[in-house]
Amino acid sequence: MSVSELEEFTAWIEGVIRRQGYDIDSPRGGGKSRLADEAGVHRAAITRLLQGQSMPDLETMRRLAHVLRVPVRDMLIKSGRLTEEDLPLPGLPRDVPPAEEAAPSALTLEQAAAGLGIPPDQRDMFIRVAGQFLPDWSAGEREGSAGALQGDAKGAREA
Repeated sequence: MSVSELEEFTAWIEGVIRRQGYDIDSPRGGGKSRLADEAGVHRAAITRLLQGQSMPDLETMRRLAHVLRVPVRDMLIKSGRLTEEDLPLPGLPRDVPPAEEAAPSALTLEQAAAGLGIPPDQRDMFIRVAGQFLPDWSAGEREGSAGALQGDAKGAREA
């Protein structure tokens, strides 16, 4: 692993940790200790990770992924330990379009339905219901029918 790959992973994991509400910037914020306690790892492992000194071992990475609500797959790929080709997502039917290129680990609702084995005749209902739980997107951010169906679901709730 190169220094730049470690720095890139460190920057990514810092963002994830902050988004989950851990105060890792102030010395007395307790975020590092709280994260270490919740993940069941030593505080030094968190400090070394955030200082870009070392990559966590696989068990530490698994524990952090669980606490930070990040798929272990994403952690392994972002860390450079494995590639997307090493960890392919479960096969999706050919009638399901690929996820957008900017977020390779994000699934569309159609892909989620197919990956979960939802029968094709029940996918529209799944997409309408699941779309109610997604964050609101502006029209420019909507991709394909998943965004359109989410908008339809939102409109139905407001009606």
